[in-house]
Amino acid sequence: MQTDAPDVTVKNWLQAFRMLANALPKDGRIVVLLDEISWMGGYDKSFAGTLKIVWDKMLKKRDNLVLVLCGSVSSWIADNILNGTGFAGRDSLDLVVNELPLSVCRAFWGKAVERTSTSEMLDMLSVTGGVPKYLEEINPSLSSDENIRQLCFTREGMLFRDFNQIFNQIFGKKSLARKSLLRALAYGSKSAAEMAEDLGTERNGHLVDYLTELELAGFVSKDSGMNPCTGQPGRAVRYRLKDNYTRFYLHHVEPNAKEIEAGLFKYDSLAALKGWDTVKGLQFENLVVSNFRSLLPILGIDGASLLSAAPYRRAKEGTANGVQVDLLLQTKSTAYVVEIKRRENIGVDIAAEINQKVKSVGFHAGTSVRTVLVYDGKLAPAVRTEHMLDFVIPAERFFE
Repeated sequence: MQTDAPDVTVKNWLQAFRMLANALPKDGRIVVLLDEISWMGGYDKSFAGTLKIVWDKMLKKRDNLVLVLCGSVSSWIADNILNGTGFAGRDSLDLVVNELPLSVCRAFWGKAVERTSTSEMLDMLSVTGGVPKYLEEINPSLSSDENIRQLCFTREGMLFRDFNQIFNQIFGKKSLARKSLLRALAYGSKSAAEMAEDLGTERNGHLVDYLTELELAGFVSKDSGMNPCTGQPGRAVRYRLKDNYTRFYLHHVEPNAKEIEAGLFKYDSLAALKGWDTVKGLQFENLVVSNFRSLLPILGIDGASLLSAAPYRRAKEGTANGVQVDLLLQTKSTAYVVEIKRRENIGVDIAAEINQKVKSVGFHAGTSVRTVLVYDGKLAPAVRTEHMLDFVIPAERFFE
């Protein structure tokens, strides 16, 4: 809003907030939104306390006023506002803005969506995820490869520069330590102990705190879920790099940054990028896991009956084989073993692979098990016609 208040230099936050309170209109519904609050208060230890005083003494007395605190450094908001003793019981709504579901993402292709293949949209989403800011940059008239070239592999491209800008803004001087954790997760999920071993450091409270900060900031997901062998809450926690743009940047943009900056990097297509086949699978898994609720009506699962939805992994122990399930959905009586596969050709061997995983998990007594394949690619017809699996779901179902 614009006011008639004089243009003066304020000495502290208390003075600034008082000026704001005095400038607000007397009537009508009022919304005061403090954006990037973590930056407003990150360099002044008295900020949170001052805000509490202003809220208690000036703002909350106005029934027509809503105060919205918004920021990208969620850990600061959690520590200083949500979990701060001074603000106990004062928040009415704690809202985390997640990526858009795939069914909504398709709208960014506009009228061209009907002429754009699911595979091409998945290529784009494998780079951007469901982040609206990035999806707004798509030119539907261009191929996904050309969009990606312009956004990621030219020095003026948004996705060439955005990672470092965002990461440095969020974490500042702490960014190097946090970025090393993301690199440790770039090739797949890991436990805190595995990351500590990879980084040559100790598994301590600082490491877990860093991972929590990355989780709150939307870079990392902490997966545990219910233990299918016991039916009890799982104790083994694994961390997964959930942000598709971050993984793509670390794998394919950052290593070529100098050449891109100099205009010397030659990008032909995603398929031509070194290691893309591996990254493509991980990105597709992220998209499906993040949109697992789209699976529930297809599988006939009532959302209220779902007890657990998470990837599952058990390391080899003694004579017991290790097993990795891309997504395990569990209700009280039924488990759904979901294999997520994006490959040019998917043969009948996929059914044997999934059924072997069912045997390796060792579900607790009384559990019924259903097998599910979510895929993008050319699927061997026999997988469907011979009913090798309980559910065979093409990726386009997620865009409906």
